Amino acid sequence: MKYALTFLAATAFSAAAATIDLSHIPRGTSKNVVPNAYVVEIDPNTVGISSITGKRSMNPHADLYAAMHKRDISWSTTQEYEGDLYTGASVRLSSEDDLVKLANINGVVAIHPIMLHQRPKLPYMHTVTGADDALIPTDTQSTHKMCGVDKLHGEGVFGSGVKIGIIDSGFDYLHPQLGGGFGPGYKFASGYDFVGDAYTGLNTPVPDEDPMDCGGHGTHVAGIIGADPGGPYNISGVAYKAELAGYRVFGCDGSVADDILIAAITRAYNENAQIITLSIGGPAGWTSSPSAVVASRAAKAGRIVTIAAGNEGDAGMWYASGPASGIDVIAVGSADNTVTPIQYAKVSGHADIPYYSLTPLNFTTPLPVWPVSKTIVANDACDPLPADTPDLSGYVVLIRRGTCTFVSKLANVAAKGARVALIYNNGGSPNSFVPEPIPGALISTEDGAYLLSQFLAGTPPTISFPQDGGSGTIENPTGGLMSTFSTYGPSFDAYMKPQVSAPGGGILSTIPRAMGSYAIYSGTSMATPYVAGTSALLLQTKGASKEVARAARDLLQTTAHAIRSSKNETALLQTASVQGAGLIDAYNMVHYKTVVSPGQLLLNDTANFKGHHTIQIFNSGTKKITYTLTHKPAGTAQSLGTGSIQNVYPVPLTADAATVSMPRTVTVNPGQKKKFDVDIRRPSVDAKAIPVYSGYIEIASQDGAEILAVTYLGIASKLKDATILDNTDEIFGEKIPAELNAAGNITRNEETYTFVDTDYPSILFRLVMGTRKLVFDLVSENTTVPNTISRRDVETPARRGLVDDLVDWFFGWLNGSSGHHGGGGSYNQIPTVGGLLTWEYNPRHTLSADPDVGYSTFALSNNTFANNTRIPNGRYKILLRALKITGDLKKEEDYEAWLSPVMVFNATSA
Repeated sequence: MKYALTFLAATAFSAAAATIDLSHIPRGTSKNVVPNAYVVEIDPNTVGISSITGKRSMNPHADLYAAMHKRDISWSTTQEYEGDLYTGASVRLSSEDDLVKLANINGVVAIHPIMLHQRPKLPYMHTVTGADDALIPTDTQSTHKMCGVDKLHGEGVFGSGVKIGIIDSGFDYLHPQLGGGFGPGYKFASGYDFVGDAYTGLNTPVPDEDPMDCGGHGTHVAGIIGADPGGPYNISGVAYKAELAGYRVFGCDGSVADDILIAAITRAYNENAQIITLSIGGPAGWTSSPSAVVASRAAKAGRIVTIAAGNEGDAGMWYASGPASGIDVIAVGSADNTVTPIQYAKVSGHADIPYYSLTPLNFTTPLPVWPVSKTIVANDACDPLPADTPDLSGYVVLIRRGTCTFVSKLANVAAKGARVALIYNNGGSPNSFVPEPIPGALISTEDGAYLLSQFLAGTPPTISFPQDGGSGTIENPTGGLMSTFSTYGPSFDAYMKPQVSAPGGGILSTIPRAMGSYAIYSGTSMATPYVAGTSALLLQTKGASKEVARAARDLLQTTAHAIRSSKNETALLQTASVQGAGLIDAYNMVHYKTVVSPGQLLLNDTANFKGHHTIQIFNSGTKKITYTLTHKPAGTAQSLGTGSIQNVYPVPLTADAATVSMPRTVTVNPGQKKKFDVDIRRPSVDAKAIPVYSGYIEIASQDGAEILAVTYLGIASKLKDATILDNTDEIFGEKIPAELNAAGNITRNEETYTFVDTDYPSILFRLVMGTRKLVFDLVSENTTVPNTISRRDVETPARRGLVDDLVDWFFGWLNGSSGHHGGGGSYNQIPTVGGLLTWEYNPRHTLSADPDVGYSTFALSNNTFANNTRIPNGRYKILLRALKITGDLKKEEDYEAWLSPVMVFNATSA
């Protein structure tokens, strides 16, 4: 599948399902992997891979290569990994036959295709122009005040003695606020460039010792952590006295492969970075992807690992990012800054009108206003405009907010020639957005009504957008709330993601000098280094030990502040699926005498429910403290709307809440620990919507001096019953999965394919929820398999499947063309002609029309099996199977299945 890891990629999704034009579906298989490239993990504790001495190998890499040479495998090695976290290598093979041979080498414990992670997109960015640029927040330290960092700075706590490893696009270490140099004695005391400027993700990296930035993102991240105080904008990093190690993993253009991320994490670990931070993420949803596993191992070994939760909040629930999905890492969500920039548009005959934008709209020509609708309508410009619409290139188009996304509205008016537009509010929270495909911004309801009334009166005003001198800042009406772009979890294996949140919207920081030196960016990419910096303050004050590092997640979570779903004081608390424990509080984390653990309670789904938990309170103070225990439920998030359509942002919340039984008070003597039991019963709700319930067990000292909380999260349905394969016509206007013929049209009939040019079959499909295993097999024309996409009547023992070993089936799939997928079980009972394709750890699709995230295709463009042997001419069907969440890999009844119509293969080269 084409899923990319990005820094700030934000995608707009329709609030309602829309039919996607089949003619827009690209030919080819949707996948985002480096061809014939694999990460191979080897066990250094096993008998020597090629040795027969019975002793442990002294050089497992050399043994691996000797075994590969002995088997006549043609390969090249691009990365080697060695150490406590991961031992293995990344290799490029000449054919899939070589992969079969590699799989049979003793001591090889895992093989994963190398995923390709796309270069970041930066939708929210503004390069400031000078000290008087009004886009600079009035209080440049507003984020520090939000999280108590200002008070720790006042006590002289700046992260001294702590080493932070940053994995990103590179770093302008010559920036005057980032130390002005590189090497021992400088802020950036060490680092490494894993890739070189020309690296794109597909070509061979050319590493060197200089991690200089040519993209901007990494320098912005570094400034949030380590910018020295002062400069033209009086900004300072959270931990500006910490030592930084910069690891560059992106070239100037293109993407990065997963083997590079693994190399960077392992190097940061081996070079003793106490904190490792990655502002890199993309749809994943599983805890067991290779980079997530390596990051989690680093955290479990006593390093603090912070990773961005993602910026796909518009996609709705169950869209957790990787590698932030790692079990022991701290995934970070984004909360809005308390101040926000605005711009002012000049309006003839009227006072200037403010509009919400980080930058002035890039359009300077004064033009008259033209409203799409002459009355206030809810779905203004949500559909293509009528044929009699005038050429809109000479107007500032006025649109009412509502029903569909801003981007959809702008696209529909752009189709009629519009070059700029203003969208007036309908009572929702004012906010800036990414204006595509034309410049556009949000204005107030009142200003929109005025412009409409003037047009109807026959005196439409002209509007222009000054490029300087027309900016300002105001209190952000959504300040302190979760950012709209912040990604929702949980993971498909029922882990809470994110763990905490931090300021990530509208953050002023450093960028490379060649790009302007300073800029305002937004995203979980900005929130993540904030938590990394805060963690450095913790290590400075509590000691940089592995024990403190392992406790950091609990400390961050239990001292955080839960965030409401709106500014209304009676609003429900936002679901922990998007905020985790809430907004971090660095000062309380460091100074509270009360220590509570664990920081989170995972209740799982209804089939694997764990409602009984124990919480420990440690009173490290000198006085006896009595604590009051209170249940604070969050809103229950409804994952699905109608049928199999995911609810998009804002995900609906209901007041249905869990019931909690626990003591009312607990008294703890000084220096003592005391445990208490908590029993949580899930709410009674409709399981079909896959509701996710959450809340907080508040632990407050009776004098009110210290208030902590433990976050819980559960799923009020059986995840094994969740539909995986979309089998509706809601997205494409045609029922899917479906076969696409040579012309790209859906066919339900027998088709003949020659495999000349584009004369080959493709399978179009969507995933409503993620699956650990998605497999395409070729079967005989007589094969009959029950359509199990909607089948929910088979009960099997439930498994969480957190760390299931996929090697068994993976090796069997490679070695067999007779239908044997390894390990026995009912899965083997369906005879297959041969395997075509297998994908592991797949995220779900969204409601986007983008083939990267909205749907996938499998194209059998060459008449070959997965092991590269030729498919004989004949009559076949393609069998698609998707493993249900918590399903058993070996049980056929744990898969949803779809069978294609008969296909006739008549290739001249067969």
